[in-house]
Amino acid sequence: MSKLIEKTEKFVFDLLKNELDQSFLYHNYTHTERVLRSTREIIENTDVSDKDAEILELAALLHDTGYTKTRDDHEEESVKIATKFLTEQGTDEKVITAVNACIMATKFKDSPKTELDKIIRDADASHFGKKYFDEASEFLRKEFELQGIADYSPIEWENENITVLTEKHEFYTDYALKNWQPRKEKNLANLIKSKKKRKTKLKTEEIKAKYKAQYKNESPERGIQTFYRVALRNHIKLSDIADTKANILLSVNAIIISLVLANLISKLDSNPYLVWPTAIFTLSCVISMVLSIIATRPNITSGEFTKEDVANKNVNLTFFGNFHKMSLEEYDWAVRELIKDKDYVYSSLTKDLYFLGKVLERKYRILRITYTIFMIGMIVSVLSFGVALKTNNAELKDVLPEGASETLINSNYQKNFNKIKAYKLI
Repeated sequence: MSKLIEKTEKFVFDLLKNELDQSFLYHNYTHTERVLRSTREIIENTDVSDKDAEILELAALLHDTGYTKTRDDHEEESVKIATKFLTEQGTDEKVITAVNACIMATKFKDSPKTELDKIIRDADASHFGKKYFDEASEFLRKEFELQGIADYSPIEWENENITVLTEKHEFYTDYALKNWQPRKEKNLANLIKSKKKRKTKLKTEEIKAKYKAQYKNESPERGIQTFYRVALRNHIKLSDIADTKANILLSVNAIIISLVLANLISKLDSNPYLVWPTAIFTLSCVISMVLSIIATRPNITSGEFTKEDVANKNVNLTFFGNFHKMSLEEYDWAVRELIKDKDYVYSSLTKDLYFLGKVLERKYRILRITYTIFMIGMIVSVLSFGVALKTNNAELKDVLPEGASETLINSNYQKNFNKIKAYKLI
């Protein structure tokens, strides 16, 4: 390897590393190395002079440096960069002209004219005849997408590659035709096979979708099943909500009654005016608790059925209360009979929905009454406590001597009420 080639390699590596945009996933130093390797591969197997070999290697290294300036007409920019660099290295003018001609020959739309043009053109497009074709092709597609040039879908890119390989590209050198053309044809065959496979798959999916849609339109089974599933789920959720509401009432009233028993009952003897408010308060809480228990109390049915019931479709096997006393063998037999008849299955689900609805109606009706009683009880209790306190204060003022302090009323009333009455009598 000549010193000029070594300097050029270092120059191109530094230039692309520092000035090439990161969106160039294909036209980067990796691509330059591949083109250089392919160029040397052709040179080694072709009768090329050392001078021409050096020209080709220089062209392979410098042909894409123009991408650091612009994408459009990058070949012209590459020529400018190559001319400046090679001139600085003291390269002969003829060599520079030949290198520039090879760089311009990499324009895909122009046909190569000289043998050197053919070699560099084949080396630049050598990935078409290599095993890494798919990888390189995908990098090029992504580069187009990142730079906003074109956004190909996988199918569109597959079609574009087929078009390029069949209509727009050809190898020119004897070596490429003998060694790279077979791999190119294999790559093309893989693309066509993949396209055909994808097309068959899409067609199969379209047929499946068509028949699936037709089946849905003709058969209401899916809609019926969805109806029962949603309805049963909603019923169960509403039942859970009702039980939660009843549990809340039970807990609240239990706490209230505990507080009443602990704090008020023991003081009723010395505070007789609190008897009625406390009684109203306690009674409303007790009634609320009883109704909450009634609302959530489960009912168990007989749990038995006969074969005649199954034959006449009079038993609902979806509810445990109808079979909890039956043996496993009897229940298994009944279920097998049930699933044989689609109408019987729907009938059982309908009964289950209906009776769940009846249970929910009872629960929510009792809960409504319970909440109403609890609300009224709280209001009446608070009012009665207020009336009792006010009445008691008025009575206390009547039995006190003139000029007695209000502080005395508040602090000593509960302990000295009977003594104050006696004082008035004296």
